[in-house]
Amino acid sequence: MIKELRKVHEGRNLKRIREILGVKQSTLASELGNEWNQKKVSQLEDKETIDPDLLEQVADALKVPAEAIRNFDEERTIYNISCNFSDNAVNNNAVNIQHINIAEKWIQTLVENKILYERLLQAEKDKVELLQKLLNERK
Repeated sequence: MIKELRKVHEGRNLKRIREILGVKQSTLASELGNEWNQKKVSQLEDKETIDPDLLEQVADALKVPAEAIRNFDEERTIYNISCNFSDNAVNNNAVNIQHINIAEKWIQTLVENKILYERLLQAEKDKVELLQKLLNERK
């Protein structure tokens, strides 16, 4: 089986990442400096390959690694998101099961606290009786 080499379009990848991050072209232009404007960013996004130094500068402005722009694959990204969503749904069910155990532990702790409270109360009653007895003997 011959593996098909996917042609990387760095400009399109840049655009997708910028859009995912919610950054407008004009905002990116202002991050890149005075000589940049929205139209220049748009033209950059049309380029199949971007000069490595410029790509580094753009990546820094977007606060992403340049490799993320070079290697961005929309299909893999969607696949990863869908897998993570699916995994989270499974994990959320596990969390719900743990909540049941937590509730049982909480009830068990309440029962233990009640027993300890009753023992403490009995100890206080015993002290009061002993003090009453001592007072009665002194009279």
